Amino acid sequence: MEFTLSGNALKTLARSITCLSRVGNDLAIQASPSQISFHALNSSRSAYQLITFKPDLFDVFTVSGAQVQRSVLLKAVCSVLRTPITNIDYLSVQLPDINASKIQWALQCFSGIKKTYWITCNVDPDIQQLSLDRRRYPSNFVVRPRDLNRLLANFQSSLQEITMIATERSSDPSDAASEFGGKAVEFRSYIDPTKENDSLLHTQLWIDTVEEFVQYTHNGNPVDMTFAVKELKAFLAFCWGCEVDIHLYFEKA
Repeated sequence: MEFTLSGNALKTLARSITCLSRVGNDLAIQASPSQISFHALNSSRSAYQLITFKPDLFDVFTVSGAQVQRSVLLKAVCSVLRTPITNIDYLSVQLPDINASKIQWALQCFSGIKKTYWITCNVDPDIQQLSLDRRRYPSNFVVRPRDLNRLLANFQSSLQEITMIATERSSDPSDAASEFGGKAVEFRSYIDPTKENDSLLHTQLWIDTVEEFVQYTHNGNPVDMTFAVKELKAFLAFCWGCEVDIHLYFEKA
């Protein structure tokens, strides 16, 4: 396996690695002649992230055989990318052969300096496969990263989990005068019923989906779900950097 990136493609890879490092400790790599995928799973197995790239992104992309699977520490990969991206001409990653226990990461800088790192692969890689059919989820919304970031800024920075409650959007004009003004989505600080939280700050935010979301679809009974803020913000930062909207599909907690 060998691939080389430069320019905007290298920036995209760096954003991907940063995002994945905020989810898990290990980077699982699956490469085939048609694509390469990077996986991360958090320690509690409550958050999983998969980022896939096609060969067109790379200056050079070669995979011998049907598939290559390896796992390395994300901390080690992040250390490779500590060099400012603006100083790097290109990055080359190479697995010498199918039985190799180390992956070579080489940075060629504009200054003429070349930095080479050998990262040892994990002995027992934990590579998860997650298959989701978006059509199974009747509810979804699309939001711009900057808008979601502005909404989350209303919550305390130390918040670890957040609850989202989705309700059916009302078409009755009289709802506009109600307590929540006909707003269909609520974000609230998650309250752990097993702990004493009386002294903590709790925030509830009702959201007008017409004003804040690009698209919103939900029919039927209210649906609530609770998820970690850390992983959500990591994904938000990645989408913001790539200038793409966030699509969230859900059905129940």
